[in-house]
Amino acid sequence: MRINLKSLLAATAICALAWAAPVAAQNAPTEAPASVEALDPVKAPPAVKDVDPALWVVKDADTTIYLFGSIHILKPGLGWFDDGVKTAFDGADQLVLELVEPPASEAQALFGKLAMDQQGKSLRSKMNDADRAVYDAAMGKLGIPSAAFDPFEPWAAAITMSLLAAQKSGFAPNSGVERQLTAAAKVSNKPIGGLETMAFQLGVFDNLPEAEQIAFLVETAKMIDDVGSTTDKMVAMWASAETEGLGRLMNEGLASRTLYDALLTKRNANWAQWISAQMKKPGVTFMAVGAGHLAGPTSVQALLPAYGLTATRVAY
Repeated sequence: MRINLKSLLAATAICALAWAAPVAAQNAPTEAPASVEALDPVKAPPAVKDVDPALWVVKDADTTIYLFGSIHILKPGLGWFDDGVKTAFDGADQLVLELVEPPASEAQALFGKLAMDQQGKSLRSKMNDADRAVYDAAMGKLGIPSAAFDPFEPWAAAITMSLLAAQKSGFAPNSGVERQLTAAAKVSNKPIGGLETMAFQLGVFDNLPEAEQIAFLVETAKMIDDVGSTTDKMVAMWASAETEGLGRLMNEGLASRTLYDALLTKRNANWAQWISAQMKKPGVTFMAVGAGHLAGPTSVQALLPAYGLTATRVAY
């Protein structure tokens, strides 16, 4: 099974991973950073750059569902929440996300249950000498002691490392689409619904065989220097609505059909079915899911015609 950096970008289509990173750091030994956010230096607010990501709509006589592709971690200063996106959001009766972020205490308990090795076997003891050397070198580049993530399962260490690397390049979960949409929904008293749970999303990785998790971790470590530049490229495509290119970039690293189906195909099918059911209920919904789910031959939009529905790009 080959899992590389682009697999990781596809993985960040799962909200829980971006939200779990600070929890991961808090669960690590005290010599590790207290949180992912702690790696951010104090900076003046950046100038806002206007961008126009893709937006779709599915509608009939009395129901409208907007589909917006999200990026879960962004650099501050991107002005995406305006124009057509803001108009669609303001007119919606409810916001629907991949999941509703649970309270920090609940997220911490769940991460402790799934991401920590329950048998007490250290992370580095699961690797051979060559893989351990690659991992230790990557941790050194992040400025984190090699033993800091020893309590973690390999998948949790891989995700945390990559998000820490993205954070050092200027990306932040608090600037991600879901956090901004959630804040806006709370201000306007819009109900917020979730398609999945954090337990389900983290379970996609926790259920991988240990050998595949270690391969994921080692490949992440090998490419730690490229996380920032590759994420920049992904965000640039998202910002300019290059949906097909974005889909290829995010998904082409998923050489394992099992992982591809778990991360994308099965979830997209579930969400297309949800949209079909929601279309029977009058009202307006603003639905935001990872941008990788809205591109490619197995995208949510591509599955809708089976239900007699069509998603149309919104020009704005």
